[in-house]
Amino acid sequence: MDNNKTEDIAKLNDEFRKDFSKGMLMLSQGIHLNTVEDIDKIISLVRNYKTFKRNNDPYGEHDFGSFEYKKKKIFWKIDYYDNDLIHFSPDAADPTQTTRVLTIMYAEEY
Repeated sequence: MDNNKTEDIAKLNDEFRKDFSKGMLMLSQGIHLNTVEDIDKIISLVRNYKTFKRNNDPYGEHDFGSFEYKKKKIFWKIDYYDNDLIHFSPDAADPTQTTRVLTIMYAEEY
């Protein structure tokens, strides 16, 4: 993938994490079992995540992160679907062809 597309995808993913109206947010069953306050804190940690490194972001798309919350490992991942949510997006750098889905889960649920 060319660098411009990678940068565009990373920017779109960063924007999406700030504004979930640009896609869909999914919380795993384990995350749903938390209190509303804990869920809000977890979502805030995802929104403000900036710890992208080569080992967790090898393609530079800012589409995955992990952190600990209350001594439990949490993963978040952005996937790119077509607008019908049936197939993968034909071009993740094109927001008119892509619905982003962010899933937050405990690592043990992966």
